[in-house]
Amino acid sequence: MSTRARPAATRLTAARPPAAAHRFPSDGRSAGRARAALRRQLLTWRIGGEAAHSAALLLSELVTNAVTAQAPPAPDIGVRFALSDGRLRLEVRDTSDALPEMKQAEEDEECGRGLVLVNALASGWGIDRDGTGKIVWAELAVSSTAPEAHETPPRRLP
Repeated sequence: MSTRARPAATRLTAARPPAAAHRFPSDGRSAGRARAALRRQLLTWRIGGEAAHSAALLLSELVTNAVTAQAPPAPDIGVRFALSDGRLRLEVRDTSDALPEMKQAEEDEECGRGLVLVNALASGWGIDRDGTGKIVWAELAVSSTAPEAHETPPRRLP
């Protein structure tokens, strides 16, 4: 009886969704820097229009909350964008244990509407705690005309 060798099976690995991660200083300019990084990434993924505008506003609110939650001198904040199955996930990580609160701001108040906007624009949002802080995330349904987007390595913007 002859035996025929079979090729060894290759292990399948789950494909990671396209994602990009950045670190920004915990200061007032970081919301603008994060929006610029998001816009560049959305161009790569060929996402524009209303979805891009909503994503930029969501990210701006999440970054602003993270910056104000940390006491100076604060460590950097982490920002991550991931695209999977028609959903754009925006994550912002800070080292504060303080949880963001949704408030009803009075007409003359300048602050306090951020999470109301996040709640209105996002298809879902939440908070994940870890041992050194939290990640506040929001998701948005999007459509992309990009073939396969690639993962962008983390980088620090000036």
